[in-house]
Amino acid sequence: MNPNGLKQRKYQLRGCSSATECVILVHGLARTCRSMASMETHLIEAGYQTLTVDYPSRKKRLEVLVSEDFNPVLKFCGQQGFGKIHCVTHSLGGIIVRLALAVHKPHNLGRVVMLSPPNQGSLVAEKLKKWWLFKLVNGPAGQQLATFPDCLPGRSGPVDYEVGVITGNRHVFFDSWFASFFSGDNDGKVAVEEARLEGMKDFLIVPETHPFIMNSYRVREQALFFLQQGFFHS
Repeated sequence: MNPNGLKQRKYQLRGCSSATECVILVHGLARTCRSMASMETHLIEAGYQTLTVDYPSRKKRLEVLVSEDFNPVLKFCGQQGFGKIHCVTHSLGGIIVRLALAVHKPHNLGRVVMLSPPNQGSLVAEKLKKWWLFKLVNGPAGQQLATFPDCLPGRSGPVDYEVGVITGNRHVFFDSWFASFFSGDNDGKVAVEEARLEGMKDFLIVPETHPFIMNSYRVREQALFFLQQGFFHS
């Protein structure tokens, strides 16, 4: 145990041991690290080392997920001597990274790719936050994603590092009810406009759905290109 009473964790980097850059992958709400497996493999094959954050997204508030689950990973990667540390996130993972980097940015921070992030909050979370089933499935972090002006994502402010956002405009059949909440394009969970972020370097809309956007080959290629070049290719 460390002085704060938290259990010490062992982290294992994957990929070529001679790689000079690392990518931290952060999954979304009510998902696990396995959901980022295809993205991780794609990045490893491109020559990066990777570390996927596996965190209990349904059990803690966002601030606690940042301090107890993301920050230790960021610190660990910072101790490995990488020239650059990048991040690729899905959904809630993007908010966790934003909150963490708003307080402390590593000197060797590279680029961040966010997939379907509720950067302006989520209309779905706002409409359903009082429903017992929504609370049960999504936990305390889900309650913090509503779209009213003082929601946590909205209070995080603009970014001053290189961020590329990719979001979808299609939804799977089991998200049809959620999709009906929106008046504009959305991926069944997050509206296209909710994904935008002040200060971002590039923004891309793709014909993908919220749960599976990270599995799209096109999205994986665009994420890799942004990490390498700082913009998406046409």
